[in-house]
Amino acid sequence: MIANDPDRELVRRTLAGDSGAFGELVERHEAVAHRVARRIVGPDEADDVTQDSFLRAFHRLERFRGDSPFRAWLLQIVHNTALNALQRRRPEPVGDSPVTIEEPARERQPARELEERERRERLELKLRGLRTEHRAVLVLRDLEGLAYEEIAAVTEMPLGSVKGRLHRARGELIELLRTNSYDWELPE
Repeated sequence: MIANDPDRELVRRTLAGDSGAFGELVERHEAVAHRVARRIVGPDEADDVTQDSFLRAFHRLERFRGDSPFRAWLLQIVHNTALNALQRRRPEPVGDSPVTIEEPARERQPARELEERERRERLELKLRGLRTEHRAVLVLRDLEGLAYEEIAAVTEMPLGSVKGRLHRARGELIELLRTNSYDWELPE
């Protein structure tokens, strides 16, 4: 097990029968798991995917070898659970209902607030328009800040494949933003 993993002790306690320790793991990682799930499957299924992922993690915790941080292992489960959820449903139309992102309350002018919310909603819709394998690596790297090695562990892909997919995902997103977006201010 990785010595500097901040979750190491909680994993050990959970395996020893302390269910409260797993509750602490859930509290620590619930937000990131939900964000990743939401960005892969959308807001309607994100709660179910997140809950299912934690349930799977709890039942498979004895399989956690500790070669990578617990967070990376959990996000691998979230990623796979989200992909399974996508396979079980029909493709969704890209222009469907907009997604809102919660953000901390800040003092802003109403017009500026509205403009920023609309941009976030359009970005979420554009992300949902990406191919699934591209969306996953883009979300994990650019929105969640995972290292390439962590993404490789989460997606069970070689490091070179992660970098290649990320490059293609960014290109695909830029193209989606250029076409059919009037205010992204992207260079030609």
